[in-house]
Amino acid sequence: MSLLPICTYPDPVLRQKAECVENIDEGLQCLIDDMIETMREAPGIGLAANQVGRPVRVVVLDVERGEPGSGLLVLINPELISADGKTQYEEGCLSVPGYFASVTRCQEVVVRAVDREGQVFEITADGLLAIALQHEMDHLEGKLFIDRLSPITRDIFKRKWKKKLKEEGDEVQPCLD
Repeated sequence: MSLLPICTYPDPVLRQKAECVENIDEGLQCLIDDMIETMREAPGIGLAANQVGRPVRVVVLDVERGEPGSGLLVLINPELISADGKTQYEEGCLSVPGYFASVTRCQEVVVRAVDREGQVFEITADGLLAIALQHEMDHLEGKLFIDRLSPITRDIFKRKWKKKLKEEGDEVQPCLD
């Protein structure tokens, strides 16, 4: 296993819609293992494959962040089956480091996905897990949590972020291995 570089905003790969996974092969298993290690080292509670430069429909989550494997979920080709209610949560993102904002999401979701053994499963979630599922699935659609902010808040964020990048001397480079 190895740590993967996490792409940061405004890297173009974060805006790509991820492709469906056709085969669960050794390469995909390796990517999943690397994503889990990268998420935990970051540290984060979720990571979508396009955040590490691979626009495929794979998400890893561990909202419990306890013992290894305690709350770990691997979702391949996840799809939202139903959503209900509204809730707000202060979100952050490994691809937008250091920025947090209140985001409105659905309170409860049902998601269908394939696990790393190729078995279809459904998960009904509320609370932090529901929020994390929606956040990571947004990544697979090329969306970031900042896209869910009000236009004024998003504009303020973009101006501050541009200034931050300029001060740090960062140029946007595609996130590639």
